[in-house]
Amino acid sequence: MAEIKGVLFDLGETLLNFGKISKTRLILQGARSSYDFLREQGQPVGSFIGYFVRCLVRLRLRHFLAEFRGKDFDSLALLREAGRREGINFSPQQWEEVIWRWYEPLSVLAEIEPDLHETLGRLKRSGLKLGIVSNTFVNRASLDRQLRSLGLLDFFSMRLYSHEVAMRKPDPRLFRIAAERIGEAPANILFVGDRIDLDARPALGCGMAAALKDAYTNQGKSTPAGAHRIRLLSELPALIERINSSSTQLSRA
Repeated sequence: MAEIKGVLFDLGETLLNFGKISKTRLILQGARSSYDFLREQGQPVGSFIGYFVRCLVRLRLRHFLAEFRGKDFDSLALLREAGRREGINFSPQQWEEVIWRWYEPLSVLAEIEPDLHETLGRLKRSGLKLGIVSNTFVNRASLDRQLRSLGLLDFFSMRLYSHEVAMRKPDPRLFRIAAERIGEAPANILFVGDRIDLDARPALGCGMAAALKDAYTNQGKSTPAGAHRIRLLSELPALIERINSSSTQLSRA
């Protein structure tokens, strides 16, 4: 096994733990918050029910197509284009606030491990490059805003969100792009995620090392052959030390 020089993290249920959520309730809360903001700014949004139904249909249709095509969409771009057709005149910063209002009800549910900052700091101080690779239609502005509020943004110089490229996990091209952007060969990267089908197996298939983090998404499922299993992210420094120690010993043999 090659020396680990970079670590790529999935976002949901890996760095940020949301658990099982009520999507319907969160969508309704996001719709109400964004609607109220638009009304406060004097924009022509009509009734709340009409606004909610229009947005819901657009988002659900694009999400279905994304799953079918294996290509995510940018929710901000979608709602901004629809809003402009309806006469909403906003600056880019105001549109970012609209999409944040949609995402905020979910964002406040996110929990992180108590010692996550210490863990990431140890990884950075050891010389490892850290990045994020996430399947998401949530705009970069909202995700980066959440990471900044949690004190995590500065740990990750490379953040690859699937809505910004024409593919999503488990497409091997996305893993190769991530490796190129973080500046390391796949063999020198450890991919950490909670999904067997979207994280562990495709990472292994691209030649990366993989660590499957315990979550409700993989509960009761066996760890794929060749992958490591961790309960907490705080186990990563010791895991990487073991991998690199084995790599050094093999190189000397």
